[in-house]
Amino acid sequence: MSDSSWTWTCQREIPSSVDASRDALEEILGYLQEQGWSEHEVFGIHLSVEEALVNAIRHGNGLDPAKLVRFECRVSPELIWVQISDEGDGFDPDSVPDPTDPDQLEAPSGRGIMLMRSFMSAVDYSNGGRTVTMEKRRRPPACEADG
Repeated sequence: MSDSSWTWTCQREIPSSVDASRDALEEILGYLQEQGWSEHEVFGIHLSVEEALVNAIRHGNGLDPAKLVRFECRVSPELIWVQISDEGDGFDPDSVPDPTDPDQLEAPSGRGIMLMRSFMSAVDYSNGGRTVTMEKRRRPPACEADG
């Protein structure tokens, strides 16, 4: 998708504080609501972006106030693209256990990644697991002539 199709963009460097991530998240959600994204889509994006931000702050940067989380978001009429990077050591997302595996049902890890993958159209990790890029393709509105 070319840059000219983006109707809204934002870039932020966020301190490693969960409170600091809330403003960026609320800004995105407000814009999506203004643009008529469905409640279900906004809910899934909210959950996914919040999870990725909290993972970057807590697990990636270890709540270290000297480390930043880089956050970039682009929105078009059909797509939201989000990239979140931390300054931590990274991780291998393929090594995170499947939280639906019967042996992992009580384990605290893996649920956030699973939820992000279920709500977003694409979730990709790069930079040794320090960067997550997510996309959500907007569902077309129901045709009013159908019915």
